Amino acid sequence: MNYHWRILAHLIIALFIVAGISSCKSKRSLIKQPIKAEGPDYLFEKLKENEFSFQTFSAKFNAEYSIDKKPFEFKGQVRIIKDSVIWISLGQDLGIELARMIITQDSVKFVDRFNKKYFVGDYIFVNEFLKTNIDFGILQSIILGNDFEYYEKAQFKAAVDGGEYRLTTTGRSKLKKHVRNSADDERIFLQSIWLDPDNFKITQIKIKELTEDSKKLTAHYSDFEEIHGRLFPFKLAYEVEAETPVTVKMKYSKIVLNEPLKFPFKIPSKYNPTN
Repeated sequence: MNYHWRILAHLIIALFIVAGISSCKSKRSLIKQPIKAEGPDYLFEKLKENEFSFQTFSAKFNAEYSIDKKPFEFKGQVRIIKDSVIWISLGQDLGIELARMIITQDSVKFVDRFNKKYFVGDYIFVNEFLKTNIDFGILQSIILGNDFEYYEKAQFKAAVDGGEYRLTTTGRSKLKKHVRNSADDERIFLQSIWLDPDNFKITQIKIKELTEDSKKLTAHYSDFEEIHGRLFPFKLAYEVEAETPVTVKMKYSKIVLNEPLKFPFKIPSKYNPTN
């Protein structure tokens, strides 16, 4: 596998997986009240009430990407039909496209224009290659700063951490009616979610897979702006702690909601399948 293909592969890790100063005592005491009165269920319900909602989503973004401390910059576009399709185009200046992906609930396809290669397959191959365990819902949620779709609430523990609410749980499972294969039942991970006490938006997510490799993903969300009555994070930062560390910083622009979208994807005849 050549160097540029490794870069694209690790970028997919970041796409798929994927603190501050303590506040004063009076604020800390104030935000503790819902936990004492209602418990973690109250916080989880408020999280769901304030999630970013849409039917279709499109945006452009600029990104800084570092793999093993080697930095790269690129631009891109993302288009989503909720719970159905994610389309991503990665490029550089002068309108040169480096790669294009289209992801559904069952399939993963992409073309690597730099190396003239392509991949068509499913999550089983991707998970084995990346040594991780992802699905469409997790990817969609991480891109948008929402909680995981179709995963049970589980037994969350609530706390106040750095002036924000923190929800923590272990072993959160996918709801049975949405499980597509047995691998979903075997997932075990530790998940922590930090919420802004003023608007209950997710500001940080940490995920750790309880496996031998123990990969860790941390996602930070900031620069919230209102779109169609809902707050959305225009800045995202991802850190993947693994054998080869990966960091990605993204800034969204030109976000459009609930308009018809196209998802062009074609594999040129001269391209070869990836090994």
